Amino acid sequence: MAQFVLSLHTAPTDHDCTQRLIKFTQACLDSGHTISAVFLYQAGVYHASQHLELASDELPVSRLWQELNAKSIPLLLCVTAAEKRGLDIENTGVFTVAGLAEFAMLAADADKWVQFK
Repeated sequence: MAQFVLSLHTAPTDHDCTQRLIKFTQACLDSGHTISAVFLYQAGVYHASQHLELASDELPVSRLWQELNAKSIPLLLCVTAAEKRGLDIENTGVFTVAGLAEFAMLAADADKWVQFK
């Protein structure tokens, strides 16, 4: 089975991209593959904002991240991209702060790196 690293580059308001990542992750797990990490980068870091409030009829982004976290999938937040966008890196919820070097090592060890943009 394959080992995947995923990266998300779009904001929480891009529901289509977020849903594709979630569905892809579940399909990988259902097929016996491993997800080494999901890395939030560029505007994707806004998914880790503790001030994210979407309307009740929109995609429950925070709940979806909690569900992935419950499956023991490491959820990584790019520290540089988060700081550049004014996010509080001391309060990241289910996300762990990481650097691009850590992401690069994970991607190098994985069989596949899939970007969601």
